[in-house]
Amino acid sequence: MSKRYAAVAITRSGIELAVKLGGRLGGTEVFVYAKYSGELEARSGEITVFDGPVRGLLPRLFGSYEAVILFFSLGAAVRLTAPLLRDKRTDPAVIVIDERGEHVISMLSGHLGGANKLTLEIAELLGSHPVITTASDVQGTFAVDLLGREYGWRADSFTSMKGVSAALVNGEPVAFVQESGERDWLPPGAEVPEHVSMFASRAELRYSRRSFSAAIVVSDRVTEEPEEDAPADTTLAEYTVVYRPRSLVLGLGCNRGTSAEELEAVVLRTLNELRLSLDSVRNVATAGIKGDEAGLLALCAKYSWELVLYTPEQLNTVELDHPSEVVFRTTGAYGVCEPAALLSSGAHSLLQPKLKSGNVTIAVARIVYPGEKEGKSGE
Repeated sequence: MSKRYAAVAITRSGIELAVKLGGRLGGTEVFVYAKYSGELEARSGEITVFDGPVRGLLPRLFGSYEAVILFFSLGAAVRLTAPLLRDKRTDPAVIVIDERGEHVISMLSGHLGGANKLTLEIAELLGSHPVITTASDVQGTFAVDLLGREYGWRADSFTSMKGVSAALVNGEPVAFVQESGERDWLPPGAEVPEHVSMFASRAELRYSRRSFSAAIVVSDRVTEEPEEDAPADTTLAEYTVVYRPRSLVLGLGCNRGTSAEELEAVVLRTLNELRLSLDSVRNVATAGIKGDEAGLLALCAKYSWELVLYTPEQLNTVELDHPSEVVFRTTGAYGVCEPAALLSSGAHSLLQPKLKSGNVTIAVARIVYPGEKEGKSGE
């Protein structure tokens, strides 16, 4: 798919507007009904002239584009798209624009699909009035299902998402626990509601002995039993959403030719022993000499981790408790996994100092974000 958006118009006025939008909104392919297309000709990747009912066109567009922009009535849009809906996590954004271009309506997938954001962009391009009805946007707060999306945060499960969202928009007491991750997650112009109480750790929440209808936890730490971190006299299990921020850096070193399987086994075992989430790993850091290590590259590719490389001079700027002459003779640096993890994370201390296992050495650091004091992460 070379284009991200599909704009569909079936009337003369709608076609005129759709073509105008196609020229202003990058990544848009315009689909126009042949009967009213006039002098318009199909242009590959820009304008497609279709003949036949729009009902037969929409299923293909739903599976091929991030957003479908419909230039006809809201009622018709609802009837035509209803049979195509599957899941809010996979359905494309659907935006409806009246044929005079007065209103741009975010109809479907406002949050996860990005319809609300795109609605505002289109309204600005066309000089139209944006219509957004999702409660969190109307109230000027944050959307639970979009939390930290721009930073790559991942929810452990969507099972309780609806319950937590309902508690948030209905003014029920909600606990927000952030042990790690970026601190500037609140969208521009949004505010934390008064009924949301902020905590720096699950321990702090527990000791508050307060009762909440729901909880949002942002943490790279894993607990075997969720109940063990619940506050006394508080029930959170039914409506708790846990987000995993990309807050960990793995410093890795290895002998030449070490397999991806051995590297992976060491990583998984180490994180499990530290009770840290694999989903919270942001990147791997190592010496530049390891930049062509096949096993290391394969491991990073499997988990979509960036591989950050440092020169010996950069690694040697980090003072080590136990510098290694052996490592220096091989790499030109007195250490690899520890200084690489510290440099990449911006931390001054390690969650896991250098640990050797077979052909692999590993160190783990938690990223320090602007305005954050190291150590304030639920430990």
